[in-house]
Amino acid sequence: MIFRSENMQGAPAPSAEQMQAVLQQWQQWIKSIAAKGKFSGTNRLLSEGKTLKPNNIITDGPYTEAKEMVGGYLIVKTNSLEEAIDLAKDCPALKYGGGNVEVRSVMTIDSDPVSVTFLQPKG
Repeated sequence: MIFRSENMQGAPAPSAEQMQAVLQQWQQWIKSIAAKGKFSGTNRLLSEGKTLKPNNIITDGPYTEAKEMVGGYLIVKTNSLEEAIDLAKDCPALKYGGGNVEVRSVMTIDSDPVSVTFLQPKG
């Protein structure tokens, strides 16, 4: 799951109480996934970063003019994409306008023969 939200550049900052309430909702939601044995890992992404482009070009990013910002991700262990979608339905990001959750499958490198071939040293 990849968490996105509208870029709220210039919006008033939430109060400490509001931030604490949102944090508690996230913790409860993640604990509920862990209680089902589906939690694998999560991290929040900070706003600072760089983008590397071909020819060794490095630019600032993520971009403040972007409409959406990626705020973090959560990895869950499910038997299907539909099961992961069901877990995502209770995500706190969906309770506040402008948030969304992208749910995607993860392919391990060793399960794709093309990827494995790509990683093999030439010679």
